[in-house]
Amino acid sequence: MTLSRRQLLAAAGAAVPWAALRAWGLGPVPRNAPPARHHFLDVTARSGIRYQHSFGEKRLSSILEGTGAGCAWLDYNHDGWLDLYVVNGRHLPGVTNHSAPDGRDATNHLYRNNGDGTFTDVTREARVGGRGFATGVTVGDFDNDGWPDIFVTGYLQSVLYHNNGDGTFTDVTLDAGVSNPYYATSAAFLDYDRDGRLDLFIGNYLEFIPSYREYYKGEDYPGPLDYAPQLNRLLHNNGDGSFTDVSRESGIARATGRAMGVTVGDYDNDGWPDIFVANDSMESFLYRNNHDGTFTNVALEQNVAFGEDGEATTAMGPVFADCHNQGWLDLFVSDGSYQRYYRNGRALHRAYFLDRTARSGIGRACGPYVGWGDGILDYDNDGWKDIFICDGGLAWMIPMKSVLLRNNHRGGFSRVGHGGFFATRHVCRGACFGDYDNDGYVDAFVTTLGGPGILLRNTPPEDARNHWLTLRLEGTRSNRDGYGTRLFAESGGVRQMVEAVSASGYLSQNDPRPHFGLGHHQQVDRLTLHWPSGTVQVLQAIPADQILHVKEPEPTVAPGKESVR
Repeated sequence: MTLSRRQLLAAAGAAVPWAALRAWGLGPVPRNAPPARHHFLDVTARSGIRYQHSFGEKRLSSILEGTGAGCAWLDYNHDGWLDLYVVNGRHLPGVTNHSAPDGRDATNHLYRNNGDGTFTDVTREARVGGRGFATGVTVGDFDNDGWPDIFVTGYLQSVLYHNNGDGTFTDVTLDAGVSNPYYATSAAFLDYDRDGRLDLFIGNYLEFIPSYREYYKGEDYPGPLDYAPQLNRLLHNNGDGSFTDVSRESGIARATGRAMGVTVGDYDNDGWPDIFVANDSMESFLYRNNHDGTFTNVALEQNVAFGEDGEATTAMGPVFADCHNQGWLDLFVSDGSYQRYYRNGRALHRAYFLDRTARSGIGRACGPYVGWGDGILDYDNDGWKDIFICDGGLAWMIPMKSVLLRNNHRGGFSRVGHGGFFATRHVCRGACFGDYDNDGYVDAFVTTLGGPGILLRNTPPEDARNHWLTLRLEGTRSNRDGYGTRLFAESGGVRQMVEAVSASGYLSQNDPRPHFGLGHHQQVDRLTLHWPSGTVQVLQAIPADQILHVKEPEPTVAPGKESVR
């Protein structure tokens, strides 16, 4: 009996042979599957984080207001603890005035990590409260001075905050030449030409018209197809604190899109960073780096432009990660229905990605929900990467359960998050993942539309804890953050690969420190770092359960050769 993907996904309660479902990875969870013992505990109340999202008015009335807000983990003051930056919308006269204003004096927020599980709001003294209607955030040391800077996207204006190194920031948007008078959503720092300086990619959404309303009230407000798409932008770092717009000559501005999420990854293992743009209700873009300052959109030939059935998906948050421990980046994209999981076919001797949404079990687990913020992380530190998806309604503020999917090491995923946060319903939007308490387990912060932020602490049972290793990178010839560095960790016969990037998922940025779960192994036998400069660094017999500072060595051998110590 041959069943279509949609028939299989709709099979709940229907008389469908279990053998057919198992062939697609959609059958019941095996009896010997490990119990769901790990939990993400909501610790918002005790953390001191009092963030409340605003979309400017009391009732949701436009696609701008429904976009939500992103968040980012960063160590802005170099004290070794991750701090949290969260952006916000706000009331804009003439833009968000279709119902009564919500009355909130909304700003972006910077929360300093106190190192004891609590945070202090330092927004005012740091001078990063923002202006206008903000949507997303990315972090990177654009001037290589050792201090992370913040770029905030928003409606008709984006802001670049330079970190002064004394707990304060300066708005250098105009001086740096990064003004963006468009409706920007996600952005990413990357060194696309490998000159040792971080460039900036900005994903722009659509030509929003505040006065445009639906004629039929039942449709609530216009959707993405009612507005014209916009051009994305690529800004080249000049090395003097300023940027030059190279969107046209690089090929980025050849086509308009409706960018929701942006991420970076070397999908073809050629040593150069590529860019994926998740577009809303149209084909998505995969920009292949041509090594000469130009890019080519290869999404169609790489099979990641559309969904498995050829449909234009409501793509939200893209994440690159090696989910199979085979040395190739796979791609996950949250969206409005089944989500999208593309396996890198190069691991299977194919020259393109393979849509594995259905047969991996992801489609069945996520079908009822609308996915937004997402992350690929090894939440249980077993050495295999799992998927966390935050869900919420589109136009009608419908709360939904979020989903945690555990990697079963065989190409599929099983839903394991059922208690705590995963048993409650929220209207989620952005999400960022990072080990804020430095205990070796990756935690999460989630924003909700028009609601409070949620801090989730990863709290595994003591008898189920695994070993781990986290790396703090410092580039010398490469960019200071080490973005674009590819790390291979070999431990107990398992070889994992992680690539250091800035933005990932929906509107947000995760812990900048690459992280490896090691299972029961107490050391990394061999750690290999491929820096963007071409330097290859090898470390051996590294004890587990530590945050290790790794500095790029000065060149003592030709690029591409190993420097072992």
